[in-house]
Amino acid sequence: MSGELAAAGAPLRPGSPGGTVAPAARGALRIADRVVAKIAAQAAREALDVLPPEAGPPHATVVVHHDTARVRVGLELDYPSDIGAQCAAVRRQVTQRVRMLAGMEVPEVAVQVERLHSAQARGAAQGRTQ
Repeated sequence: MSGELAAAGAPLRPGSPGGTVAPAARGALRIADRVVAKIAAQAAREALDVLPPEAGPPHATVVVHHDTARVRVGLELDYPSDIGAQCAAVRRQVTQRVRMLAGMEVPEVAVQVERLHSAQARGAAQGRTQ
């Protein structure tokens, strides 16, 4: 019988009750790119205090290679606002959440602001329609 020896000296077969299996023999966990993208999109939503009322939710695309994820996040923001600070907050939150929930390193988070929603235009449009 081949296998590892138990503490008492009896041989154990891999996978048998009470037996230990080497980590390489246990298999691997692969997290799908779309799952990591959902984590990234949710993290972007968490990072933004308030989304403009007419804005679509942030969305993400991800390329995963081994334990590394490169993320691209698309979002819409209010204007005027501190766009740079909001993008930095999104980068930090996405990096932290993907690392924590998926166990992946995130060397790159590209934030693409797809649309700015003007608070003045929104106010003017509401004033015209009564």
